[in-house]
Amino acid sequence: MAVTSDRTIVLQNTGDIEYQQSFGAETNASGSADNNLVSLASGNNTITIPTGAVAVTIIKPALNTVQILAKGVNGDTGVKLNLLDPDSISLGTSATLVLNADNTVVVRLIFS
Repeated sequence: MAVTSDRTIVLQNTGDIEYQQSFGAETNASGSADNNLVSLASGNNTITIPTGAVAVTIIKPALNTVQILAKGVNGDTGVKLNLLDPDSISLGTSATLVLNADNTVVVRLIFS
């Protein structure tokens, strides 16, 4: 079953500089709305991207200390993700995403 998915990133600064701007991704009329807790093992973890998904939001546990790298394939160097902040990553046409963890950790993956 497909669902319509809208995703927006909001940047907001307060203090000496007051600024807010929103960046909306295109509406995905055939999103998956797949929302799961996923247990990552230490090392590379291949994640299957649901049909129709164009982005994934990765939510780490509160007070997380496990470093996670996002990769396109196992051999990539990867990009270090912030330990605590959620990440919203737009996806291309690949069928999988690799998340490398330096220890076991449970994360929430929300595909849109």
